[in-house]
Formats: sequence, C-alpha cells, structure tokens
Amino acid sequence: MTRPAAIDEMVDGRGGLRPHWRTLLGAFSLLGEEGLAGRARRLDRAFEEEGVTSVLPGDTAQEESWRCDPIPLPMSEREFLDLEAGLAQRAGLLESILRDIYGGQSLLAEGQLPPALVFANPGFLRACAGDRPAGQAFLHFYAADLVRGPDGAWRVLADRTAGGGGIGYARENRRLLTRVVPELFSTMQVRQLRPFFDVWQDALQRLAPDRANPAIALLTPGTRDPQWFEHMYLSRELSCALVEGGDLTVRGGAVFLKTLRGLQPVDVLLRRMDGRHLDPLELESRSLQGVAGLLDAARQGAVRIANDPGSGAVEAPALAAFLPALCTRLLGEQLRVASVPTMWLGQSRARALVQQDPGGWLIRPALDGFAQAEQPATMEPAARQALLGRIAARPWDWAASAFLPPSVAPCLVDGEMQPRPIVLRLFLVNDGTTWRAMPGGLARVMEPTDRIAGSLPRGGISKDVWVLSEDRVAIVGPAVSAAPMLKLRRASGELPSRVADNLFWLGRYVERLERRARLVRAATRRLARGAALLPREMSELEVLTRCLIEAGVLDEEVAGSGSSRTLTEAMLGSVRDPGAIFANFATVARLTERVRDRLTGDMYATFTQALRAARDDAAAAEHSLDKLTHATVSIMRFSTAVAGLAAENMVRGGGWLFLDLGRRIERAQAVAAEVGYALEQPAARIETGLRLVLELCDSAITYRGRYLNVLQPAPVLDLVLADQGNPRGLAFQLAQIHSLLDELSGESGAREMLAGATAGLLVEAETMVEEVLAAADQSVSAAALPPRLAEIAAGVAALSDRITRRYFALLPAVQSVGLGSDADAAGGAELRGAA
Repeated sequence: MTRPAAIDEMVDGRGGLRPHWRTLLGAFSLLGEEGLAGRARRLDRAFEEEGVTSVLPGDTAQEESWRCDPIPLPMSEREFLDLEAGLAQRAGLLESILRDIYGGQSLLAEGQLPPALVFANPGFLRACAGDRPAGQAFLHFYAADLVRGPDGAWRVLADRTAGGGGIGYARENRRLLTRVVPELFSTMQVRQLRPFFDVWQDALQRLAPDRANPAIALLTPGTRDPQWFEHMYLSRELSCALVEGGDLTVRGGAVFLKTLRGLQPVDVLLRRMDGRHLDPLELESRSLQGVAGLLDAARQGAVRIANDPGSGAVEAPALAAFLPALCTRLLGEQLRVASVPTMWLGQSRARALVQQDPGGWLIRPALDGFAQAEQPATMEPAARQALLGRIAARPWDWAASAFLPPSVAPCLVDGEMQPRPIVLRLFLVNDGTTWRAMPGGLARVMEPTDRIAGSLPRGGISKDVWVLSEDRVAIVGPAVSAAPMLKLRRASGELPSRVADNLFWLGRYVERLERRARLVRAATRRLARGAALLPREMSELEVLTRCLIEAGVLDEEVAGSGSSRTLTEAMLGSVRDPGAIFANFATVARLTERVRDRLTGDMYATFTQALRAARDDAAAAEHSLDKLTHATVSIMRFSTAVAGLAAENMVRGGGWLFLDLGRRIERAQAVAAEVGYALEQPAARIETGLRLVLELCDSAITYRGRYLNVLQPAPVLDLVLADQGNPRGLAFQLAQIHSLLDELSGESGAREMLAGATAGLLVEAETMVEEVLAAADQSVSAAALPPRLAEIAAGVAALSDRITRRYFALLPAVQSVGLGSDADAAGGAELRGAA
C-alpha cells in the first residue's frame, strides 16, 4: 500500500516558499556572523542555566533534556482563528458528553455511546456522578494534539481534558526565544501570549464562590513529578499558590491551606494531578497525594476544581470514532475539526477492516490516551499475529487510527535546516462565556523512534508557535471587573508549612556544606605538609579530626587509624559518591528545587550555577589535595552567594526568615561543638586550641585588629562566644535566632517559649566568658568549658526540634510529667529520628 507523502509547512507543492515563511527566512540574515547556529547554542545555554533543563547536580527528578529549536513554526491569523473556532466547538462537545455520562446517561440509553467506553474507562469516576448546577462546567481548560495530514487539513490526534500539560513550556520557549533572537520579532508581527494568561487568571477568579479576593491554588503532585517545572511556572503566571495535597485539609466541608498563621480558605483548585488520586476517601484509597474529603467539599460548592476530577473520561482514543455523530446529536452541527480517522474495534465492521489491511493502521488501547500505539506495518510477522490475536480475544479493548504522516517543518540539526515531522498542541480556556485559544502553542519535533499516537515524549526538541498578527486584529484581554479594596499585608504567616520546612532545611544544609568545606580545608592544609608537621599542628589535626567526625565527614574507624594517608584518602573520598560532601550537594539541590517557586529566576540561576561550579571543582579533585582545597573555596563561595542573594533579594517575610533561621541554628550548633573540641586541651596547651578556634570561626583578622598577637582565653572566647557583632560567633547566631523567632506569626505563648529558650542559651554563653575573664587562671577556666558548650549545642538542637513541631509538623508542644527538660529533648530527638 502506497502511503501519501507528508506536506511541508515551509514549501508549497510547486517548490515555492509559503508567504508567512518568506519574511521569517529573510530575518535570519540579520543574525550576524554567528548566524542561526550560534543563536541555537545561546538558546541551549539559556535553557540549561535558567529554564527547564537546569537539572541540579545530584537531583534525578528531571532527567529529560528539553530543547527549543530557534526556528519557530509560524501560522497565519486566518488559520489560527479557524482552528480556535473548531477546537472551541470540540471543547463544548466534550463538555456535553461529560455532562451526559455523569448525569442522565441518555447517550448510553440510546445506543449512541457503547457502555464499554464508559464503565470500563479508568477515567470515569463514579464518585463524580450526579446533577450539578448549569454554571458548574466539567471543563475549564482544554488542549488538543493536532497533525496536518497530506491534504493540508489539521486533524485532532488526541484530546487532553484531564490536564493538558505543555503550556508552561510554551511560555518559557517564547520568553527565551524573544531574549536570544530578538531580531526575528522586530521583523514580524507576532501575537503575544501574555493576554491569554490574563484571561485565564480572570476566569479562575470568576470560578470562585461569592467571596472578595478569592484564594486560588494550583495543586501539584510535587517536585518529583516530571511536570513540576511547568506547575511552578504556571503558579507564577497565574498568581496563585502552588500547593501539594499535604498542604491542604478539609474542615467543616471547606478546603483550607495549612500555613504558619493557621488555616487559610481555598476557593479554587487548578488541578495538575491525576483525578483518581485527589481524594483517598472516595477514589484511590492508597493515594498519598490527595486530600481526604475534597470531593465532598467540591460537591457542596465550597471549592471549585478545574478541570473536574472526572473529566479524563473523554480522553479515551476510541471515543473519536463516535464524535461526528455525537456532535450532530448534541450540538446540531457538523464537527469542524475532525479527528484522525479512528475506529473502535468492538464493532465487527471495524475489526474486519483492520484484519484486511493491518499495515495501514495504528493500533491503540481503546481507553488509554497516553499509551503508545502499535504499528503493525513495522512489526515482525510473529509479533503482528500476536497483536491480532489479542485484538480477536478482547476487541473492545482496542481502537485503530489511520496512519497519517504528519507535516514536516524545518529544524536546525547539526547547524543545518532539515525537515522534521511535527505534532502541534494548542491550548484553550473558558472565560465563562466562550472558549479562547492561546495565540501560539507547542510544536513537538518527532524523532524516527517516536510513535505518532499516545503521549508526546517529555524530552527532545520543541518549537515556539507564532500566530502572525494582522493590523486589524484586536488584542483580547479579560473584561474589566470591579475588585474590592485590598487590605495591606506584611505578615509572613501565609507561607505554607511545607515551604517553610524546606527553606529551613535548605538554610541548614547550605551552612552544613560550608562547615564541612571549612573543616576539610583546614585539615588538608595540615596534611599537605606531610612529615613536616609541628607538634602544635599535630594537636590541631587531632581536634579537626574530631570535628570532622562530628560533622559526618569521617567515621571513627578511619579517624582511629591515625594514618595521614588514610585521612587524606578519606578527605578526597568525601567529595565522591557516597562521600558526605557529595551527598550534601545532592541534598541542597533537591531542597533548592522544592523551593524554586519562591526564588526569582536570577536567584535560581545563581544558586544552580554556583552549586554546579562547586560540584564540578570537587569532582576534579581526584587525588590532589591542592585541587580539593580549591574545591572547598568554591563551596564557600556558593554559600556566600546564597547568603548574599537572600539578604538582598528576598523580602523580610516567611521565606527569608526560615532560610536564615536554618542557617543560624546550624552555625550555632557548629560553633558550640567546634569550640568545645578545640578547648579540650591541657591548660598548659590551651593556646593551641585558641588559635584553632579563631581559624574555625574565621575571626583571626578581627582578633589581631583588636589585640595584636597577644593570645589570651578571655578575649578569644569573648569574640567567638559572646560578641553579638561577630557574624561567625555563637552570640550573633543566638541573637539572630531570638530576633527571627520573635518575628514569627502564631500563638504568642509558643513564640515566647522558643524565644525564651534562645535567650537562656545566650545568657549562658555570656556567663561562660565572664567567668573565664574573672578566673585567676583563664587557661584552667577555659579548659573546663567543653561540657557546658556541649549542653549549648544540645540546647540548639532541641530548639530546632521545637521549631519543627510547632511550625512544620504542626504538633502541640511535648507534654511531660515529672521528667523535666530531658523529656522535651527526647521528644525532639524522636522527631529527628522519624525525619
């Protein structure tokens, strides 16, 4: 059987360029010496540094490589408007089908729709059945995958009603392409995408029940979902909160977001997760992502979910075979944008056609719109017969689609333009009165190994879709609506507890990474001298070894060997898998990704680039202590970049507060522990410990500026333990923790308890210095401090546990009877173990 040739988007059948391509190709001559290939490299680099492909070191949540071809796919205004009208009709048809199968089911009773396509459909959720008010639609958002056949007409390959991902990627493609190749936009009138998101945002506001300033949230499965980048990006574009199932709760039939200030109502949920996992009470009971009671709250009208959890029922590929007749039956119209010719093999005539010529069809599961299609024409005879046997055994489980070679468009491959097949995805939103399409879309370049039907590959090459504007076309935005007066807000209490938790631990692990780097640098400087170590340096190395054990860089068995060579190998191994610093990179990466929606593009790019540079320097250390020292410097520069960006770019609210709180708690613990280890010296050798204290607390220059080279216990300990002006000292950390806790929203009793505990630790630090200063022999008094410093470190750890209970786990304070403060600390330790 001879297959028709694919149509070319750029060249017409007579060998000439299509009109809207002429101007675009002419604009390529404006790109200068680097040309299109140079801009392609810049575009790839931009995506790597700040876009969807900026996979962090050690983070395996996103492994697919996303690229945007620098050659867009232009579309005339007239063609786009025809598609918009046809897809709007199609969305209305799917809405009518959903309303019928979840309502009166007249289509089933009349035989217009086979029951096997409804009741066996995993997307059909019986819990969503029942009558609903006329204004409550199933579909709010709709996307369609299209291919242009050899006859030049666009046909729908798949309807996407449950989620329809890709719009965030399309927006990012346009943003970066505008920045990297601005010359193209200056020569052509391309319709902007921003008005569509304004319309969408306004439509979400109108979905809410009658409430001033309704609260809208985008529900995501979390950072491990492959579409997490898009969810984060959409939440920004639509100015709505990004939440996970664990952030929400149902109380009294209403949905609330759990925040630091308490429960905040949620009016609209933009769903970006499988509808079957939304409510473990009524749907998938094993789901860990859903919210118990959510469907009942939606049923009562307390919250609107867009799209409806049961909307995925009309994504079944076999439904396309019945859409022309259903369009006439429900709308009284002919279907304006047809599907790729499809048959349901539950019908005997359809099975006969497939058996007669199996090579001319693509075989797909009837109910799974994301499963890849089988292509009998390319299968081995035995495999083809096995497939036909499965169809004969359960024909109602299969659908057949005609094989249509998709149109091809020029793509930049190895620096040259080559034709590649494309699939186009367009996006529509219902503004309350009509369906409006985004004037652009996402074109996916298909590789030879890709299947034309089923879900599109997550990686690969995409194209920005341009709708070329005409002068007479008006830009359509949302209708003007009166909004109530906004109240001024400066509180940090609306930060979700999960986000606060992630920011807190990001601060702790960034500080932990820097601490480990400082300790490794101090140890390697001494190890590099080999046998030339002085007795004082050998004593310092022993203290550093204890510090490295406590910091998790070394284990006691390695440290106990006492061999310089063994210690050196352990230091070098810390930056390789599964070393402590290597693991620390991965943890910081994961936490950065989890709070990405709270970071600006510049902050995120700086975080990732600095972290990647530090990781690369560490990986290059191999067997060289000199390179390892260089790597530790890169790590400290990363930590400095994080601190600087947080100080200058984050509003002094909940996000910055918890990030800084985590850093201060981690540093306070480290200073107390390291000073304690350094002071565990005979009184006669206390000067060795004091020098190391100044080095570890990065305070040697400040000390020399105050006291020259005279080294005494009281001045050293005052600088590192009691001076609230020293940002590397203990008192500074405790004072900052006290101030940050005092700013937190919440019950005054809990806040005052936490701040009071910090004040007590600060008083103890100051008291120790006063006692050393007043002692007849300062060296003896200083050498007696390590147990008290260990108690301060334990007190800071207990404080961290209390913060976790109060603000992250949302648990009441530990109640103990007759056990005193030890029970409280034990409760915190239990929490740490559970975490």
